Amino acid sequence: MRIAKDKVPIKIDAPGAKARQKTGFGDASGFGMMSGEYFSLGAGTDIAPLLQGLEGDLCQAPHWGYLIEGRVVVTFADGTRETAAGGDLFYWPPGHTVRVEQDAEVILFSPQEEHGRVMDHMLRKMGG
Repeated sequence: MRIAKDKVPIKIDAPGAKARQKTGFGDASGFGMMSGEYFSLGAGTDIAPLLQGLEGDLCQAPHWGYLIEGRVVVTFADGTRETAAGGDLFYWPPGHTVRVEQDAEVILFSPQEEHGRVMDHMLRKMGG
């Protein structure tokens, strides 16, 4: 699920303040502690090779986030693709991979245990 800022419904519109809220934006129940993550990713980055060996060869952690700038293509387990661009809020459910089309700055909020396992796997694949 991806949504551009101007598509997020306005909940409060007062002089000097505007609050937007998209409800039903993914379910975090049962995930425990969350981590806040900031990623700087260069164009051409494709994490698919680093996910090989995980279930379905995909990241199995859900992410809620904001793409500050750039453009990324997320491919989901069912083969569907979604492009997120700077200014988009997004939810990526478990079972996805990411390819960067344009240098990107990304903020993620992820279950720390699940995403920690994925990142540790990626580090091992990188030889680190």
